[in-house]
Amino acid sequence: MATPRVLAIVLAGGEGKRLMPLTRDRAKPAVPFGGIYRLIDFPLSNLVNSGYLQIVVLTQYKSHSLDRHIASTWNLSSLLHQYVAPVPAQQRKGKNWFLGSADAIYQSLNLLDDEKPDIVVVVGADHVYRMDFSQMVRQHIDSGADLTVAGIRQPIGLADQFGVLETDPERPGFIKEFREKPTDAVGLADDPGSVLASMGNYVFNAEALVEAVLADATKVSSRHDMGGDIVPAFVERGAAGFYDFKYNDVPGSTDRDRAYWRDVGTLDVYYDAHRDLISTVPIFNLYNWRWPLITGNTGQPPAKFTHAEPGRLGHASRSLVSPGVIVSGGSISGSVVSPGVHLHSWSQVTDSVVLHDVEVGRHAHVNRAIIDKSVTVAPGATIGIDHELDRSRGYAVTVGGITVVPKGAHVEQ
Repeated sequence: MATPRVLAIVLAGGEGKRLMPLTRDRAKPAVPFGGIYRLIDFPLSNLVNSGYLQIVVLTQYKSHSLDRHIASTWNLSSLLHQYVAPVPAQQRKGKNWFLGSADAIYQSLNLLDDEKPDIVVVVGADHVYRMDFSQMVRQHIDSGADLTVAGIRQPIGLADQFGVLETDPERPGFIKEFREKPTDAVGLADDPGSVLASMGNYVFNAEALVEAVLADATKVSSRHDMGGDIVPAFVERGAAGFYDFKYNDVPGSTDRDRAYWRDVGTLDVYYDAHRDLISTVPIFNLYNWRWPLITGNTGQPPAKFTHAEPGRLGHASRSLVSPGVIVSGGSISGSVVSPGVHLHSWSQVTDSVVLHDVEVGRHAHVNRAIIDKSVTVAPGATIGIDHELDRSRGYAVTVGGITVVPKGAHVEQ
C-alpha cells in the first residue's frame, strides 16, 4: 500500500460536562483556547499539516458555534476534493442519537462508503497537542496491525486515570492488554516507572473498522465506545498495535515541547493548559511556524495599550494578548486575553483566562479566574479575590481555586 487513501474522522460529539459553565452554550470542541483558537483547531491543524485533507467532524451536542467555526474557517479546496465537513447525528440506523463514539462511526458508515478509504484515522476533538499522523500511519502499515492506538508515556502512579496499553514483549509493537484505569499497572520494559496511556487517537484499516463497528452495534451489553469496546476487541484477537508518541517528530518542535499533550477535560486542566503557553520558554509553543496552528482571522485590529502616567500605565507582562484588545490604563499579567476585551483605567487582570468581548471596569480586579465571553465586570468589582463572595454570586470555584464566570454575566461591585 504505497499511497493509501486516508479518511480522517474527528469525534466531536462530547458534552463536556466537567467544563461547565464553558459548555453551557457550546460543544466542548468549540470552547475557545489560547486567545484566538478553539479546541477543535488543534486536531484539525494536526491532520491538515500531516497531509490528510479529507476530514469529517462528527458532531452532536450544542453544535451550532462549532459548525459555524468550521464553515467559516476550514475552507479547503473543493476543486482538489479537499474538505473539512461537519456531520451531525442523523439517525441513519434508527431513532437513536449517537450512543457512544463507536456508534457515531457506525451511524456514519455512509461516509466510508462514499470515500472508500484504505485507512481511517480517528481522533478526538478536544486535546491540545501537535502530532504528525503520517508517521503513525506509516508505522501502522508496516506493522500489519488492523488497528494502531497512539499512547503517551505517563508516570505509573497516574495509571488509574487512563486507559493503559500494556505491551506484548513477545510481539514488539503490539498490545497485550488494554486496561481501563488499572490500580496495578505494569511499567514499560524500557521505562518501568511509566505506562502508555491511550491518547484517544487511532489508525484503522478501513475494512477492519467497518467490521468492528457493525459487530459492536449488535451487542446489547456494549457501551459502543471506541476505547471501552472497540479497542479491547482488536486486542483480544491480537490485531492491535501501539504507537509511542514519544517518537513522533514534529517539524520545529524542541525538547521543551516535544510530546506535549493535554486532555482538557476539567476546568483546572483547562486553566493549567493556558499557563503552559505563557512562560518565557513555553511548555507548549504556539510559535512553531513549521507546524502552524490554524484558525480563522479574527478580523479585528491589533491590540492597543494606552495611557502612560504614574499609576495609570496600560501594559501587559507574561501574557498572550489577542487582536482587538484595548488596555486603557489597566494592567495584564500572567494571563491569556482573547479578542475584543477592554480593560479600563486602573483595572487589573492577573493569572487569568479571559474570553472574548469582556469589559473590565475601572479599579476592577480579576485574579485567578476564567471569564467566559461577553462578561461585564463593574467598576471596582473583584473576581477571584474572595471565594465566598464569588460563590454567593453563583460562580463556580474549582478544586484548584479558580473562579469561573459564565457567559454574559454582569459582575457587580
